[in-house]
Amino acid sequence: MAQTTKVFGQSVLRKEDDRFLTGRGNFVADMLPPGTVFAKFVRSPYAHARIRSINTAKARRLPGVLDVLTAQDMKDQVGDIITAWAIPNANLKTPAYPPLAREVVRYAGEAVAVVVAESPFIAENARDLVEVEYDPLPVVTDVESATKPGRAPLHGDAPDNVAFKWILAGGDVDKVFQEADVVVNQRFVNQRLQPTAMEPRAAIAQFEPGTRELTLHVTSQNPFVHRLVLSIVLKYPEHLIHVIAPDVGGGFGSKIPVYPWEAIVCHLAMRLGRPVKWVEDRMENYVATIHGRDHVQYVDLAAKKDGTILGIRARVLANMGAYLSTAAPGIPTILFGFMVGGCYAIQAGRVEVTGVFTNTTPVDAYRGAGRPEALFLLERMVDILARKLKKDPADIRRKNFIPADKFPYATAMGLTYDSGNYPGTLEKALEKVGYEKLRKEQAEGRRKGKLMGIGLSTYVEICGLGPSAVVTSTGFAGGLWGASTVRLHPTGKATAYTGGHPHGQGEETTFAQIVADELGIPMADVEVVHGDTKLTPYGQGTYGSRTTPVEGGSIALSARKVRDKARKIAAHLLEAREEDLEFADGKFVVKGSPKAAKTIQEIAWAAYMAGNLPKGVEPVLDATTFYDPTNFVFPFGCHICVVDVDRETGQVKIRRYVAVDDVGNQINPMIVEGQVHGGVLQGLAQAMLEQSVYDENGNLLTNSLIEYLVPTALEAPRIETDSTVTPSPHNPLGVKGVGETGTIASSQAYVNAVCDALGVDHIDMPLTPEKVWRVLQKK
Repeated sequence: MAQTTKVFGQSVLRKEDDRFLTGRGNFVADMLPPGTVFAKFVRSPYAHARIRSINTAKARRLPGVLDVLTAQDMKDQVGDIITAWAIPNANLKTPAYPPLAREVVRYAGEAVAVVVAESPFIAENARDLVEVEYDPLPVVTDVESATKPGRAPLHGDAPDNVAFKWILAGGDVDKVFQEADVVVNQRFVNQRLQPTAMEPRAAIAQFEPGTRELTLHVTSQNPFVHRLVLSIVLKYPEHLIHVIAPDVGGGFGSKIPVYPWEAIVCHLAMRLGRPVKWVEDRMENYVATIHGRDHVQYVDLAAKKDGTILGIRARVLANMGAYLSTAAPGIPTILFGFMVGGCYAIQAGRVEVTGVFTNTTPVDAYRGAGRPEALFLLERMVDILARKLKKDPADIRRKNFIPADKFPYATAMGLTYDSGNYPGTLEKALEKVGYEKLRKEQAEGRRKGKLMGIGLSTYVEICGLGPSAVVTSTGFAGGLWGASTVRLHPTGKATAYTGGHPHGQGEETTFAQIVADELGIPMADVEVVHGDTKLTPYGQGTYGSRTTPVEGGSIALSARKVRDKARKIAAHLLEAREEDLEFADGKFVVKGSPKAAKTIQEIAWAAYMAGNLPKGVEPVLDATTFYDPTNFVFPFGCHICVVDVDRETGQVKIRRYVAVDDVGNQINPMIVEGQVHGGVLQGLAQAMLEQSVYDENGNLLTNSLIEYLVPTALEAPRIETDSTVTPSPHNPLGVKGVGETGTIASSQAYVNAVCDALGVDHIDMPLTPEKVWRVLQKK
């Protein structure tokens, strides 16, 4: 059957939701292969201590316990965890990151031993029987204190606790600051966050002695990267490792890294010859899974008295935690520094980032990954400048936007933005929120003692992480091309195999829409396969809002190759020239002869029967594409938050939240809207509620959902969305990423609104009622 209605651009329901809403999702924690045994990790209660001894005798004697291992037991069998983003020219230190602590523990929650038993309950009991003696060492959790003279180093090869010092500069920074009429400066704390995916991490490893194949089911955003890193860590041939990431219940960056415990589970499966399963609980998740953000930023902004922004300087201390996680060095440097100019025509900028080791959980990518930290400091500084000059924040932004006719635009920080129309999203958002009317209401309300604030956030972000030559030049250990195979089966049904790995973003639907649209078949006839290293082309996974622009671009190109081959076969069958055929609604039709036609299904059948194919054309209809984009993509937009503040309690209520985003062509507007909603709420969560807190001994106090506050429906505002469309000129579909836009835009919109209501320059996140109340008391 041909597809007679265009599905690209339509808000069709998500294909994957049927299994999720009916409880048929396939998650690692639900799996139980025959003969499965269970692993539990003994974790250090100390943030920094020397291990004097580990006594496993009592645990081993417990009935049902199969093995108890320490670092010594795995010596020369399981290697250290590697860092995959070795940023250049930064004097990067990469201390050993052992799978189990050797001699010294460096954060509370670091694993020192692993227990394997016939049931998870026996394993938990045995874990409590492992006796570890520690000699406590000095602890440092604060990024500013860690580099002070006299602080105890975490690692011998980083005696000052500095992991790296990275500098990016463009333009004549000294000159623009000398020429400035006004310089504003501010210290920002972009606090540490805990990702809190709905599904904690889990792994099940199985080893087949006959084939020597190791199979790992794991909660991963990038199965092929897991396979590659595990082959290095386990010293085991890559082609004998089979990684499957089934349905994943959220990642937000926390399931990008390869963790030590996944490697250990694999080692145990090979050692014991039985499937080994590990599932973390929420408390373990909070201390053992990576954290995000954690910057202290000192920022200067230079401007003319008319509001023209000349330059920006940022000196940043980035807390890396106790070890360098998989992508950690690149997050506060490459993904942060290049974006500090935002959507403004800033002439010069300088960013200096010092990565610091502390006795805390390692830090890596968290939704937005570097971009939220950059755009927060910039958008806050623009508002501080507007207050200093007594100008409207919207006018400052209008004055400094990169003009729409200047794209592609080479920024002072070294990027080339492919496309943009920043005034378009700003004006649409201002109109939608009723900006002029709100400003009048605000002025009238202040005379009556009411506190209403309006916060603007205009952003652009780098995403669609792709160009291999660019990313590898930054020290990233791998190209970021997209990979796909599109296959039409004999009956005209299709399967798209992708090297990306959706985990909640809806690409099983949007990828099916791409294939259906390109080949003119019903969406229901398209299957999308992902997350299995044996089934899909070698791919780079899902992060950096790359899945739709890069992996989706690859799928579109593969489908077009299939269509081109089908055209050759159709021309042969219809005895016509290829250029005389038109393709529409799943049919090739001879121009001027509407009855002379072949459906894509008829051509697929002919391709497989292969009895009447044109000379030189091989049987079967499929194609594979490795798409390496020529540039990143740069979505942008304007978010406006309107708040009311209670003078007596400091309680802040969001009255309106308007988000106008430009993500290029939209494959499925409903899914785009959903991604914006989720991103906005995650950014608001940082601004309002979320913060990791350690005590002076390095214990994580926010170690459960009782202490770590994530937003609920009660805190979630009504989010009003709209969009403009500025297609990416180099992407095969004209699309840009959307998964992180809301998070990148929303935190500063909220903080700008509250500061506007209170008439102050800055309050550090999270803006709890107590903080707001204390500011009101001072005023």
